[in-house]
Amino acid sequence: MDYGKSGAAKGAKNTPRHSEHNAKGSDKNPYNKQTSKAELLQRMKAAAEKQKKD
Repeated sequence: MDYGKSGAAKGAKNTPRHSEHNAKGSDKNPYNKQTSKAELLQRMKAAAEKQKKD
C-alpha cells in the first residue's frame, strides 16, 4: 500500500492562509501611497508618549 497517495491533497505552497486587512495594494494601503516624514514622526512621538504613560 502506498500511504503517500492516501488522504487529502496538500495545499499550495507559499500561499497565505488568509488575506491581511491592510495588505499592500488593497483599498486601505494602495501601492502608490507614501506617508510623509512629518506624519511618520508624529505617529512615532504619539506611540512614545503612550508608552511612557503605561
